[in-house]
Amino acid sequence: MPRQPDSSPQTLRVFRCLVDDPQGWHYGYALSKQTGLAPGTLYPILARLVDRGLLETRWEPAEQVGRPPRHLYRATADGLDLANARLAAAGPATPAPTTLIPRTAS
Repeated sequence: MPRQPDSSPQTLRVFRCLVDDPQGWHYGYALSKQTGLAPGTLYPILARLVDRGLLETRWEPAEQVGRPPRHLYRATADGLDLANARLAAAGPATPAPTTLIPRTAS
């Protein structure tokens, strides 16, 4: 039987972070550290979720001169519904974030 879309352990880690702070904006580096996912794994997941309307994005201007702006992500209502459904289906074995990093203020 084929696996449901968006139910890989890596995607579930991303969903867990988004569900844990549903109103917060998350930037990629923090999500990478929280989930333990390498950028080459994380960013394709984020791009796929954005393309499907499950995440919204915005750019945050650089806080320091010479630093690039940061791309922020937040789950949409549909994204939270799907995340909660996939996490519930995965049960208690859902991978938890690996490291807590302070999140960007909303």
